[in-house]
Amino acid sequence: MLKNILYVGIGGFFGSSLRYIISKTLNSSFPYGTLFVNAFGSFILGFITYKLIKSTNIPQEYILMFTTGFIGAFTTFSTYMLESHIFLAEDKIFAGIVNISSNLILGLFLVHFGYQLAKSI
Repeated sequence: MLKNILYVGIGGFFGSSLRYIISKTLNSSFPYGTLFVNAFGSFILGFITYKLIKSTNIPQEYILMFTTGFIGAFTTFSTYMLESHIFLAEDKIFAGIVNISSNLILGLFLVHFGYQLAKSI
């Protein structure tokens, strides 16, 4: 159990660090960094999940490090919720709805797309 926690923590360090870099790079009046990270993370998680299901020779610790650790820290659901709340609290209703819709639709589509792409190759 402790070994698994260590692997998740290592993955989380790299995932959250990369998220921070991307968010600062794509910083603007709209949270494009969060949208990109959530969409890209959804695609990668969908793709890798299928590949991991089909591959039995990858150690469980590495799977945990990448999925729960890296992707879990890389994607930013709580940040996305806070940014959406701020838009709505500041009466920027349209921006809030666009942010919520974009993350949900892109995230779901890209998880499915990543999974299907991995399945086809």
